[in-house]
Amino acid sequence: MAILPETEFYAWHFMPYAALPEDIEDRDSLWVDLPNTLFDPEVGHSFYTRYLSELVLAEKLGFDGLCVNEHHGTAYSLMPVPSLIAAALIPQTTRAKICVMGTPPAIEQPHRLAETYAMLDVMSGGRLEIAMPLGTPMEYWLNPVNPVTARERQAEAIDIMLKAWSKDSPHRYEGRFFNYRYLNVWPRPYQQPHPKIYFVGSGSPETIELAAKYGFGYSSTFSPIATQLAAQQRLRELSAEYGHTVRPDQVPMTVQVMVADTDEEAERDMEPHARFFFDVLLRAGRFSDVPGYLSIDQFRKRNGHVLPPSHGKFDWDSVRTTHRIVAGSPKTVADAVEKWAQDAQTTRVIFQIHLGDMPHWKVVRTLTYLAEKVIPELRARRDGSAVSAPKAALAS
Repeated sequence: MAILPETEFYAWHFMPYAALPEDIEDRDSLWVDLPNTLFDPEVGHSFYTRYLSELVLAEKLGFDGLCVNEHHGTAYSLMPVPSLIAAALIPQTTRAKICVMGTPPAIEQPHRLAETYAMLDVMSGGRLEIAMPLGTPMEYWLNPVNPVTARERQAEAIDIMLKAWSKDSPHRYEGRFFNYRYLNVWPRPYQQPHPKIYFVGSGSPETIELAAKYGFGYSSTFSPIATQLAAQQRLRELSAEYGHTVRPDQVPMTVQVMVADTDEEAERDMEPHARFFFDVLLRAGRFSDVPGYLSIDQFRKRNGHVLPPSHGKFDWDSVRTTHRIVAGSPKTVADAVEKWAQDAQTTRVIFQIHLGDMPHWKVVRTLTYLAEKVIPELRARRDGSAVSAPKAALAS
């Protein structure tokens, strides 16, 4: 069985600050208390310029969408305000969807977030997509929000955003966490009633149920494959109970990828950057857990740990067995993506095109191979035709 019809391919960039001192691996955590004296604004400027150019290149090569995300107080990501990155991408692109994956509503003022997304949607001519995370535990060390009530606060914030985007504003809203005399967002979104919405998480039942309740999509991005598949199956079951049918595009699949001429070359070129990503950038130490973030039931099931063992501990063979991470020739990558997409029953494949401290030339090579060889091969297998590999094939 080949990939499903209408499958779309996105490029996702984490935009890390990789110019770190040699002794950075001696630190227990690169989150929350990482001194900002380690950040050089001139180097940061060059990173922003380079990373934006890589996403713009992805659109030029024909990718269907571009993804950015949000994290705070860490070299892991230079996007504490991903909406600004989206705004920078809009005038440099014309066709690709832009997915902000995304600001946690629980740590934001929901009417401000609704205004921001409405503006981006109108500015882009309806190309915006939104992912709603609860946020990692690390975000709750930095933002003055009680993690015990974060899920209730998130649910209320999303309710407010949906009301703010509706046609019959203004509203009066009286909630537990937020109160508005006049909830009235200008402008309204370009897409009606609002852009496509997903929830992202690590498989928590509460998040899956919230997605099912609203009929939105869901993806557990960095969980092991088995955990992701179980979460998506639960989403389908709960969505049916709420009267919704989950479409294949509502269960995005993320893939960490490196493409080269041969498997050996790709593995050699990817391994050190994957090691830096998992061993260094993902290391959060004591900040990876926060009291009250998990329900008691989930706390027990996860043995008291929110994040999976792969965060801050790298095993090349193990991570390739349990996660969707592939380094290989175009055929090897196509084979892996085809199987994973079949298993996930998805039509949304998101490639993480940059990993750790990966240099620009490796990102460009991977983007080009994906655009000119891997994705045309996947579509040719689906259609039962030979691969001609023109760039235009990706935009079909």
